Amino acid sequence: MALLDQDFLLENEMAKNLFHKYAQDMPIIDFHCHLNPAEIYENKNYPNITRIWLNEGTYGDHYKWRLMRANGVPEELITGDGDEYEKFLAWAETIEKSLGNPLYEWTHLELKRFFHIDERLSRQTAPAIWKKANELLQTDGLKPRNLIKNSNVKAVCTTDDPASDLHYHQLLKQEERENGFRTLPAMRPDKLVQIEKKDFADYLESLGQAAGIEIKSFKDVVAALTQRFEFFNEMGGRLSDHSLLTYHFAEASEAELDQILAKGVANEALTDREHDQYITMLLEALMRLNKRFNWTMQFHINSIRDLNQPMFDKLGPDTGYDAVGTQPDIAGEMQKLYSKMQLTHDISKSIFYSLNDNDWMQLATMMGTFQEGGVQRLQLGAGWWFDDTAEGMVKQLRIFAQQSLLPNFVGMLTDSRSFLSYPRHEYFRRVLCNFYGKLAVQGRVPDDEELLGKVIQDIAYNNAYNFFGFFEDKTPAELFD
Repeated sequence: MALLDQDFLLENEMAKNLFHKYAQDMPIIDFHCHLNPAEIYENKNYPNITRIWLNEGTYGDHYKWRLMRANGVPEELITGDGDEYEKFLAWAETIEKSLGNPLYEWTHLELKRFFHIDERLSRQTAPAIWKKANELLQTDGLKPRNLIKNSNVKAVCTTDDPASDLHYHQLLKQEERENGFRTLPAMRPDKLVQIEKKDFADYLESLGQAAGIEIKSFKDVVAALTQRFEFFNEMGGRLSDHSLLTYHFAEASEAELDQILAKGVANEALTDREHDQYITMLLEALMRLNKRFNWTMQFHINSIRDLNQPMFDKLGPDTGYDAVGTQPDIAGEMQKLYSKMQLTHDISKSIFYSLNDNDWMQLATMMGTFQEGGVQRLQLGAGWWFDDTAEGMVKQLRIFAQQSLLPNFVGMLTDSRSFLSYPRHEYFRRVLCNFYGKLAVQGRVPDDEELLGKVIQDIAYNNAYNFFGFFEDKTPAELFD
């Protein structure tokens, strides 16, 4: 079989038919990514493939950076001021060594889909690929908006701080028919969670200013969040996103919360219990708001961030110095939170992603105890980050199918900072089709192409369309076609 031929990852005729007849042409709803809305609005051509593929300063694809460091590439050719062509050559040399890594497949899939390049990337082929890719990057078809539109994407959800004025979202909202897709905000309150940070007081002030509320108490925090939910909701926001590196459930009274908040503002050291109390009660408030506005909470849990302190001091976060978390009871602590919220029926729609796949079975079985309300409101999210591999996807699909109802799954998300990442949806769909194709061959599901095709299309697009409500006012056909 040739590299990434038309049937790669598809191991039998049923899988091939499911992909080519049912999955391949379905639209995409990218309900979680890290694209910059300013870049979408400004819609500028990238000067070369290094800028869009590898980095622009310390903003870029830290998946690739990790491999380049493993290959001995000096930092100046990764995030530094090195020559951009030399950076591309360093990546080409790295990709030659990456056989078996998903980046080998993603890299060549992006070259095929966006640049119509079938050659394998290597030091030898790099000069010609650099020339052809850079020429195409100067065309209208490879500007950010067309990269999204031509990938058949109907909605893009960016990651936005609650204090954001959503300026570029407002501008893009006026042009969505012309663009052919919606750009929607998703609230990510990391800075509000990080009460231990030195700039926490400054952040509370900016959040209060955005909401028109002077924040002096925890009650004021909730009032400010309520105003921001209202604003984000008006702008089409339907999700919040929450990073919990570790988590321990701990309740607190209003008086205790005000004392904890005051210590955070004064940058006084918090005890572990005080930190847990603040996070728990903040999550409870956020869950009530998500439920009130019919939003979906996404939880990204059990990761370890910024292990290399000198490089964090030099480059900042999200630069490739993270790892899988090892808190063994984190899913159990989440269960305590959900058990409490169920007492008042305040559980919102939720998607759980754990970087440690040891948590997946516990999360999947926990979900089944809190389902109600006419929709499968709790879901095990797609394989995330280090688990975003063919094998990780299969494990997630298998656990979801065995412990719940996989045909209700909302499917894949991009979780990327790159406009070239949409072939990851194709990759996921191939894995999904092969998963069901193998079950059909084994006689474990009906050998019924039409039945399974409907399931594939639902997971690829229809379920996300119905679950999140991004098109409650008009359908994509009414907006864009």
